[in-house]
Amino acid sequence: MPRVSAAFFIFCVICLLSGMLFGMHMAQTNDFTLAPAHAHLNLLGGVLMAIFGTFYALTNETYSPRLAWINFLVSAAGVLITIPALAILLETNDHAKLGPITGAGSGLVAVGLLIFAISVLRELFRKRA
Repeated sequence: MPRVSAAFFIFCVICLLSGMLFGMHMAQTNDFTLAPAHAHLNLLGGVLMAIFGTFYALTNETYSPRLAWINFLVSAAGVLITIPALAILLETNDHAKLGPITGAGSGLVAVGLLIFAISVLRELFRKRA
């Protein structure tokens, strides 16, 4: 398995573990105000990163390592910005301050997905033996 896949998977595990603990805390306190942040943490930080990591593991012989690492850094940064900003936004309802930060983080996640799309298209159209 390439290192970049391992990086995606360790980030995934950290996000999913955090998401599980987050969900358990919400259940114990019966306060689900932050449920959207919990869901985004699990989906963006867990599921999406696992999909990216799996793709790069499956294309181990043909993927672009540089593009994969850029994908990891941009996507991870997007998750690390989006989730805390979204959680604080949900708690404070301060859209003026936190809306742009949440949007910037989400934008990074979207750019990460576009970078991934380039990797997928490179694989789709690469010359086969």
